Amino acid sequence: MVDGMTKQAQDVDADLPGKPTSASRTTLSHIMTGSDTNLLGTVHGGVIMKLVDDAAGAVAGRHSEGPAVTASMDEMAFLEPVRVGDLVHVKAQVNWTGRSSMEVGVRVLAERWNESTPATQVGSAYLVFAAVDADGKPRPVPPVIPETERDKRRYQEAEIRRTHRLARRRAIKDLRARRAAEGPEEL
Repeated sequence: MVDGMTKQAQDVDADLPGKPTSASRTTLSHIMTGSDTNLLGTVHGGVIMKLVDDAAGAVAGRHSEGPAVTASMDEMAFLEPVRVGDLVHVKAQVNWTGRSSMEVGVRVLAERWNESTPATQVGSAYLVFAAVDADGKPRPVPPVIPETERDKRRYQEAEIRRTHRLARRRAIKDLRARRAAEGPEEL
């Protein structure tokens, strides 16, 4: 496993063998058409976000060997516009796992459908998925086993993002509790 793994990740159900990052890594490719455009004539960000969620969901389902639902999307970055006629490749992999959650990293690349130039990165995102059983309750996931130095870096960065997500959630919850104790807000 990775040096510095969190205790939570180490405490994952010992009956589940780990799975390497490559076991569930996938690429979804889609050619953009006129029905994908926004008012500016470029591909609508929501179309790209759906492709990102689809690819990440496939990876989460593969890794957890069952249903997984999107819990959050972090840091969706649009780096370049995507145009009609672009062939978009959405590459996704599990970066980190907890007991029932997984962070999936996604890179979005685009290339002209009729040119042989290399694809350009046009976006990236991090999504958190929760594995669920038939009743919608959380179920354990296998630990991810980073295989390369890049995978190990992604794992460590995912732990930092998780720490920030949890701290932000806690701070908002605390603020709301304080506000509720003060009484109703004046308009």
